[in-house]
Parts: sequence; C-alpha cells; structure tokens
Amino acid sequence: MKQYLYFDHAAATPVDSRVLAAMQPYFSEQFYNPSALYMPAREVAQAVAAARSTVAGVLGSRPSEIVFTAGGTEANNLAIHGIMQRYPSKNIVTSAIEHDSVLGPAHKYDCHEVVPGADGRLSVADLRQSIDGNTVLVSVQYANNEVGTVQPIRDINQLVKEIRTARQAAGNDLPLYVHTDACQATPYLDLKVARLGVDMMTINGGKMYGPKQSGVLYVRGGLVLEPLLQGGGQERNVRSGTENVPAIIGLAKALELVQADRKAESARLEELRDRLIAGITEKLPAAEITGSLKFRLPNNVHVTIAGKDNERMLVQLDEAGILAAAGSACSASSEEPSHVLKALGCSDEKARSSLRLTLGHDTDQVAVDALLDALVAL
Repeated sequence: MKQYLYFDHAAATPVDSRVLAAMQPYFSEQFYNPSALYMPAREVAQAVAAARSTVAGVLGSRPSEIVFTAGGTEANNLAIHGIMQRYPSKNIVTSAIEHDSVLGPAHKYDCHEVVPGADGRLSVADLRQSIDGNTVLVSVQYANNEVGTVQPIRDINQLVKEIRTARQAAGNDLPLYVHTDACQATPYLDLKVARLGVDMMTINGGKMYGPKQSGVLYVRGGLVLEPLLQGGGQERNVRSGTENVPAIIGLAKALELVQADRKAESARLEELRDRLIAGITEKLPAAEITGSLKFRLPNNVHVTIAGKDNERMLVQLDEAGILAAAGSACSASSEEPSHVLKALGCSDEKARSSLRLTLGHDTDQVAVDALLDALVAL
C-alpha cells in the first residue's frame, strides 16, 4: 500500500491506539444497553457515568453539565436550536467565519453576523455593536477550522457579563448566553469552562484522536435547552437515544489524553508549523499566509498561492503522496469559494488558490520538509 504524508488533521484524526483499546470491550463483551436493569447493563451504565466524570474533570465542570452527542455538528445544532426555539422572536449574534454547523442553524432565526478583521480575529468592539436588547445568544468559535485563528473568548465573555449587568439595571430580564465551538481547539487550548466563562461549549471526538460521530455539549447548570430529539429521555431529556457507549468511552479517553499532553504537543507542533511557514515564505514568492500569525492554532498553516488552482494542487500533492485540503472537509464538495476566506476579504480567485495544511501527532520535520519540496514543485 502506498504510504502517504497526512496534512489534514483538521478534517479527521486517526484513533489513538489507547483510545481504541478502551473502546474495544463495548463493541462485544460489554454490549448491553445502559438503560437496562440487569447487572451487566448497570455496569455499562457505570462506565458511561465514569466517562462523563472524566470529561467533566477535564473541563472543570459537573458531570451533570455534560451532554453526549453524535459529533460536533449535532452539539452545535443543539446549542443553537436549544436556545433559539425557546426564544424564537429574539436574535443570535455570531461571526461570519463560523463552521457551517453553526451558521446553518443560526440563519433559521434572526441572525446578526460580525465580520472579523483580515486576520480572522474578531473585534470585541464590533461584537458589542451587534448585540442589542433582543440578543439571547452569542456563538463564537474558539478557533477557526480553516485559517486557525484563535478568538478572544475570555474577552467576549467579559463583554457579555457587562451587558448582562447593564440589562439588569435597565429592567431587561432577557438572558444572554454564550456558546463556543471548540472542536478545533480541543487538543491545544485551555478548556476550563470557568476560566473561559462560556455557558455552552462543543467538542468533537473525531478531531482529537477519538472516534468519529462522538461529541459533547457542555451546558452550564441551570440552563434549559429545547431538545432536538424526542424519545427515551436519555442525557437528562436533552438528547434522547440509546447511548453510543464505545464512542462515549473513546471520546472521554481521547479528551483526557490530548489535554494531558497539550502543552508539550502544542510546543512541538508550533516549531514545525513555523518551519513550514518560513519555508513557504522563502521558497514561494507568490504565497501568502492567511489568518493571524500571533493568535493561531499550533498545527494550522493556511496559504494562498497566486496563479494556482487549489483542486489541481491537491491532485498533484496526492500524486506525490501528500494529503491536504483546500478548506473545511464538510464543504469540500461545494463549488462555492470558502465563506471564511470571503469574509476575510479574499476574492473568489484568491480563495480558489488556497490550501489548508494541518499537522498532527504523526508529523515530523522530515514530513514538513517533504511537503515543502512538493509545494515548490507544483
């Protein structure tokens, strides 16, 4: 089988062998429905409870604030519809560069989009101008899935606290909630919800060396969501459906592993990322790095190369044994230029000359240098 160098970790990560080992018994020996009353099923229910406690420990939350979902898309939809269906006449504020699983549900309601700066960084002052007396939800991603820019989530939450105080003083009792999509940030950034100040946060197992179609929505205690699914009342009536036990066990293990190692791995990847950026800047005069250089995920390099077509570049890289992406995998089949790049002011032509190169556990200096050689040869 042909060996590839993989530079698309933002789309999917391989399942860590330790995660797979933790999941394995729940496919066969311990296959029982955790809602059943007999002892083997109760043992499975205990394993799910332990996984919930593990996730809560990583986030610094209570286990009762953890809702397991079938991935990041469902968690984002639950966060947005869950609030907005309770306040359908109110509005939501988000950024123009959110993942489609945020923008899609958000646009079912009165949605105010805030356009970030050219580096993808959101201005808190601009956000303030978009929040009015009828805003009930602010949803801003922790880090962008295409250009890797990290958003000022703590500053945003400080702003929201000030607005809440002002509302109370003015006699406006409408709540104002904050949700962040942390799917890309999970392996690399601080997830302690008390420090971030968020009311809801989305995590995706498939982006952190866990199983695909596994996810979590952190929901602050006391916050009531309208459920998307009706049925057996699992997940405290927020997310009905028999629990996907292997996925839950795998997600909890993956989250525990990546967060325990995030500082060392982030430092390692930052060095490789900066080597790649420096090489691109030196060897490709037509190339331009997109996104913030200062506030950036340690594994993300997004580049546009003038005069090149990204589909053709991806085919050529594939032929050279290198797997990369032009943007979000969820919209890869779309012929429309990336909404993220358009929001950052890129022309359609420039957007179609872009590559997203994302590093991971298996990336080393040899792989980075091979990628640079392949890019020069395009």
